[in-house]
Amino acid sequence: MDQLDNDISFENRLQALRMAVEAGNLTAARALLEHFQAPDQAELLEELPTDEQVKLLPQFPPEDSADILAEMDEAWAAELVTALPTATAIRIIEEMEPDEAADLLGELEPDQATTFLDRLKDADAEEIRPLLLHADDSAGGLMTPEFLALRRRTTAADALASVRSWQPKSDTLSDLFVIDRDGRLCGVVSLRQLVIAEPSDLVSDLMDPEPVWVAVGTDQETAARLMARYSLLVLPVVNGQHKLIGVITIDDVVDVLEEEATEDIQRLGGAQPLERPYLDTSTFIIARKRIGWLLLLFLTESLTGSVLRIFESELQAVVALSFFIPLLIGTGGNAGSQTTSTIIRALAVGDVRKRDALITFWHELRIGIMLAVVMSAIAYGRALLWGTTPALATAVSLSILAIVIWANSLGALLPLAASALKIDPTVVSGPAMSTLVDATGLFIYFTIARLVIGL
Repeated sequence: MDQLDNDISFENRLQALRMAVEAGNLTAARALLEHFQAPDQAELLEELPTDEQVKLLPQFPPEDSADILAEMDEAWAAELVTALPTATAIRIIEEMEPDEAADLLGELEPDQATTFLDRLKDADAEEIRPLLLHADDSAGGLMTPEFLALRRRTTAADALASVRSWQPKSDTLSDLFVIDRDGRLCGVVSLRQLVIAEPSDLVSDLMDPEPVWVAVGTDQETAARLMARYSLLVLPVVNGQHKLIGVITIDDVVDVLEEEATEDIQRLGGAQPLERPYLDTSTFIIARKRIGWLLLLFLTESLTGSVLRIFESELQAVVALSFFIPLLIGTGGNAGSQTTSTIIRALAVGDVRKRDALITFWHELRIGIMLAVVMSAIAYGRALLWGTTPALATAVSLSILAIVIWANSLGALLPLAASALKIDPTVVSGPAMSTLVDATGLFIYFTIARLVIGL
């Protein structure tokens, strides 16, 4: 089925769902949704007005409603929960995985979150409260305290018995972690190893004594990269005493990678990231997210005008100088953007680290020289074809040479400098990079033209 068929099918489902809800036939509406998986149910529900969502969601068993809420945008799900009767919301939250419930409650006002926590079962509240203490973008905010830990002297048979008796809310069960008597992480054993082992084999003989782990305060993107690097389905989280306090599951990592990629793409365009889906964000909020960078870029771009004013006499003397301004600043901006996007991606996937700054700079400098030589030769020929003098063509050629090398060098250093200063490297990319290269490129152009032409 192609994308057009999918879109038509979705619209048909949505129309049927709306008709059923508007007619007050919640049983039929529920029957329509029951044919779909939780992500599709959440997408269809989000298209309905909030009051209709409030009517329809309680028609499902609490565990199904919990799955639907977990697939919704957190801010949107929080609004829906506050609109539900408190008793209904409590039953649904109790069926959610602890980390997902914590994410949901973290979107609420503190007094609202406290009200829900106070009415949850003690066991659920005890699992959720510690998660609310950690930053949302840290391993602690991403983890779930729901895990099965084994002791080293446990046999494979007893370990499997524990697995059978354990009833987690999460479906992820691939690796089991081993702790000592003080609760410190000391190993990991896969479920497959336990299944194929002799019943009397000890966990200590089966486990890997050096599991990959993260500290509770580790950034969520770092945790996600670790899981991707080592192909992990579950990642243990430890506290300062190396005690196992939670695990991060692969489904949470997928959400993190999507969220981080979305933020980076929005910053690449020179705007602050949105907290909610695009169509669910008001025009005022989107404008507010963009205006700051737009004003900053406007002020920075005014440097270009300042450079033109400084060299006003040269422009009046040789009007043909102005013909090449768009060509020069456009080429410089493009070269710089190519470099920054490459370096930012290399930083994101770990191909380049902060300690590689000098190597990276030398690498890009050589690339810049090669690109600049080719571009300057083409620029010289292009300038002659426009009927300019050989002197002006030489000035344009040398300017392209200098600007491309400068843009490549700047594009390599700025993301690395931002990373070293704990600033998101995407902040210095895209429009910011182009604007900076525009002003400096013009200065380079007019300075070279003054020297070559003798103005």
